[in-house]
Amino acid sequence: MTSDELQKTEEIALKIRRLVFEHTIKNNGGYLSQAASSADFLAALYSKILNLGKSIAPDMPLAYAGNPSSMNKNYTTGALYHGEKKDEYDRFFVSPAHYALVIYAALIAVGRMNEKALDLFNKDGSSVEMIGAEHSPGMEVTNGSLAQTLSMASGVAFARRVKKEKGRVWVFISDGEFQEGQTWETFLTMGHYNLNNMAVIADMNGQQCDGAVHTVMQIGDVEQKLRAFGANVMTVDGHNIKEIYRASEIKPYNGPLVILANTSPWRGMNALKKRYPRLHYVRFKSEAEKQNLKEEISKQLY
Repeated sequence: MTSDELQKTEEIALKIRRLVFEHTIKNNGGYLSQAASSADFLAALYSKILNLGKSIAPDMPLAYAGNPSSMNKNYTTGALYHGEKKDEYDRFFVSPAHYALVIYAALIAVGRMNEKALDLFNKDGSSVEMIGAEHSPGMEVTNGSLAQTLSMASGVAFARRVKKEKGRVWVFISDGEFQEGQTWETFLTMGHYNLNNMAVIADMNGQQCDGAVHTVMQIGDVEQKLRAFGANVMTVDGHNIKEIYRASEIKPYNGPLVILANTSPWRGMNALKKRYPRLHYVRFKSEAEKQNLKEEISKQLY
């Protein structure tokens, strides 16, 4: 990664944080800590790591076109923002659907979607949903419970290997998903079938809906467990773009690549720390509280 590429990626990460922050202030709430923790590795993925074609989706997202069926000719998935599905291209699956706002911000920051698309966020009839579904920009599947996306993506990876396609299958997961049995069943399956065309990046920010991960259910030494399940694991500083990029270059001979990205849910927004561990969704109890947070965070982001 050249110094110019690094600078560009850092600028993209900053824009992701700014977009999510501005949206949160404007709408009196948002998934702010998720942007703080994931902006750097999402910027690295979208700007350098993922091999994607140009977006074939409209600049402004279309309205929800109805449920998928053979009779619904207007139905599309949000994967159109990742370009065509070709042999050489990667596929990118987003598992934690509550990161949808952050994904939209990333698509905007890299020029795959219009910034005005955020005006459609969580509006009736809009595909720009608060909790991303398969028709939402950047999404390819509907997750249901966390951990289901990893299973679906592993099926795609298996099919791609059978077809001898060159592209990898990337999955972004959250650390709370290591509390799910389906996650471990999928890693067992990926190891058994040697799905070395799979790459997983996990946001290890230590917080989830009900509080800090370790207080909800301890997940222990995840790296050691993953290795026991046949994965090739790299633990990195999730805010160090060079580390993330180097880890992404690894192409295992056996089993999937897993990048455990250790992150902070208040990176670039230190004022959020005083709210820990209640950081899953940032709300404001008063106008004064909102203004105080706005002033404190603005000092870091601008």
